[in-house]
Amino acid sequence: MRQSRHIGKTLREAPKDAQSAAHALMVRGGYIQQLSAGVYSYLPLLLRTLNKISQIVREEMVAAGSEEMLMPALQSRELWEETGRWERYTAIDGIMFAFKDRRGAMVCLGPTHEEVVTDILRRDLKSYKDLPKSVFQIQTKFRDEIRPRFGLMRAREFIMKDAYSFDVDEAGLEVAYEAMRKAYHRICERIGFQYRAVAADSGAIGGSGSQEFMVLADTGEDTILFCDACDCAANQEKASSRLEEFEQETELKPMEAVLGKGLIGTGPLSEFLKIPLWKTTKTLIFEADDKVVAVMVRGDCDVNEIKVVNRLGCKSLRLASPGRIKTLTGAEVGYAGPIGLPADVLVLADHYVNGRVNFECGANQTDHHNVNVNFGRDLPLPEFGDFRMAREGDGCPQCQGKLQSARGIEIGHIFKLGTKYSEAMGCKVLDAQGKSNPVVMGCYGIGVSRIAAACIEQNHDDRGILWPPQIAPYQVHLIALNLEDEEINRQCEALYARLQSEGIEVLFDDRPLRAGEKFGDADLLGLPIRLTISKRTGDQIEFKLRKEAKPEMVSLEDALVRIKGICGLK
Repeated sequence: MRQSRHIGKTLREAPKDAQSAAHALMVRGGYIQQLSAGVYSYLPLLLRTLNKISQIVREEMVAAGSEEMLMPALQSRELWEETGRWERYTAIDGIMFAFKDRRGAMVCLGPTHEEVVTDILRRDLKSYKDLPKSVFQIQTKFRDEIRPRFGLMRAREFIMKDAYSFDVDEAGLEVAYEAMRKAYHRICERIGFQYRAVAADSGAIGGSGSQEFMVLADTGEDTILFCDACDCAANQEKASSRLEEFEQETELKPMEAVLGKGLIGTGPLSEFLKIPLWKTTKTLIFEADDKVVAVMVRGDCDVNEIKVVNRLGCKSLRLASPGRIKTLTGAEVGYAGPIGLPADVLVLADHYVNGRVNFECGANQTDHHNVNVNFGRDLPLPEFGDFRMAREGDGCPQCQGKLQSARGIEIGHIFKLGTKYSEAMGCKVLDAQGKSNPVVMGCYGIGVSRIAAACIEQNHDDRGILWPPQIAPYQVHLIALNLEDEEINRQCEALYARLQSEGIEVLFDDRPLRAGEKFGDADLLGLPIRLTISKRTGDQIEFKLRKEAKPEMVSLEDALVRIKGICGLK
């Protein structure tokens, strides 16, 4: 491609609203152009990269035994109501683009395709002999993000591969899930990511278990926790941990309310009461759908709201308003405790709240705190569970190691759906005994456009992008200087033709610009290899890898050998 004919201007400055390196560099490099908030045009360079990513994904899906198809982006409300997700995605989460068509029917632009694919398969599947089945598509998805940000990381329109497996039983699902898990590892490895696969929460998709594939990057939206001694790893919202436990007093002291005027927060309270932080208690009041829930954790911990939602099975969870808290407890915010709450308030407590003797908790009276509180005597046992946010430095739940943390960008998520959708939508088959059973499903998503952005986050410097050869829009950037010289012009044209004849993808900078501008653009665009011809190169070629600082002079044949080796060409 001649750069003089290329669409996509480079910019010297990053846009003011750029919140990540990938966003800034894609705009500056002419890879994307914003149409509206969270909606982008994919310009030619980026489209070439997206096509290469799609091809890698496609090859690995086919190798895993999945068959490609393409489903409609426009979906009917009726399908989503069969699974009960219409309200969740429109009224509660509000992430779905939903509207009436000219006939007055409610439709949506698909954020995902579980309902559509289940509808397709329930029409075809009759017997266990029809299984297993696996299909995938690469398609544009739509999600009405409240705060679209980070460019393609959290856009309202994006390209995604979603795959679905259908099996007769859980054993079949395990086989399909494992095949997809391995395929995702191969995709990440072929692209060259530094990444981790971690246990994750299934969220609105549902199911019995899931894993996220997280590209490691300081700008990642998610925190992942992993053990320094074993392979335990999870997204922080899913992670469990082991806390240090302490020797307890043997004598139960009388409970009393202590005045601590203006003391809010377990840190200041611990100092004021001269007790260790783990003896204090945080009690947070939530509204879960139409119910009120109090959640207790140790004072050195934080509540994990995702775990609370999963325990309750509620559609929404939010902190109660200050007014609601005062009505329930009689106190201002910051003094809530589990003693004396209305009978209809459900009290949940993290496991590590239990086993303490003479602990502190809020007194449900402004400026007051109860000390020397004990379960069984001063309040009944609550419902215990894992409701804490695991953190770096906690003990590993599987071994004696310690948890470490890293930031990550989720580029893929695989789910064991089970029968959630097939049961709701009547996707059933007859077994060998003639009994009708719902099929067992899996769901496997990977963000194609997000992979491109994540790759830049992991591969850039202060001058621009450093594309890996396997997904770079072009493999070689040919820079022509001194084009006013007829001999130089002839050499450049001959080299451009030779590179293409050898099957090498080349972007030819034939623009009448100064050397500094051309080299600056080359660094910004980030193609793996730069070749330069000018008056000073003579009968040789200046060869430079984007990731290395200095160029070197080589012959044409040597350049061809090295390019093919780097790019995996024959």
